[in-house]
Amino acid sequence: MRKARIERKTKETGIAVEVNLDGTGAFSIATGVGFFDHMLEQLSKHSRIDIALSAEGDLHVDQHHTVEDVGIALGQAIAQALGDKRGIGRYAHAYLPMDETLTRVALDISGRPYLIWRVKFPTEKIGQMDTELFREFFQALAQNAGITLHIETLHGENAHHIAESCFKGLARALREAIMIDEAARGEIPSTKGQLGG
Repeated sequence: MRKARIERKTKETGIAVEVNLDGTGAFSIATGVGFFDHMLEQLSKHSRIDIALSAEGDLHVDQHHTVEDVGIALGQAIAQALGDKRGIGRYAHAYLPMDETLTRVALDISGRPYLIWRVKFPTEKIGQMDTELFREFFQALAQNAGITLHIETLHGENAHHIAESCFKGLARALREAIMIDEAARGEIPSTKGQLGG
């Protein structure tokens, strides 16, 4: 089983996360930011990655440190669980419709982190969460998981739908990319013989 546990402690946040890449999408998530919890639950459910995550942050300041640091810790856990990435599909994409919204997510588990973010929100908040923080989360996740990640909302009007389509799109693409290709089991999916660097 491809599992990992990461604990991250700073003066701003304390985070513990466990992942099982070969799970069923079971989750236990508590960050103190309600809508963010809901999005992380969607990520777990639709990627079938089991995620147990707890975070305590300086929410009296704002949500930025908590959201970004969750992205860091979750990305590190995914990278650790992937190991040398033998046998994975590596590349994947998903078009995720949600009512009037359509988001495209494409990714490469390359070991070379990069984020292209073309998503605009019609509101500054969803519930109590600042919508500008979604980019911070995906940037931190991509950087620490070693993923080249492109997210673009092609059209959408409802902020909730836009955010949810991004997380579900990532989930579906990630599910495919981390899946073991039985025909290539044990192989590194690169002509270099390694991924990253």
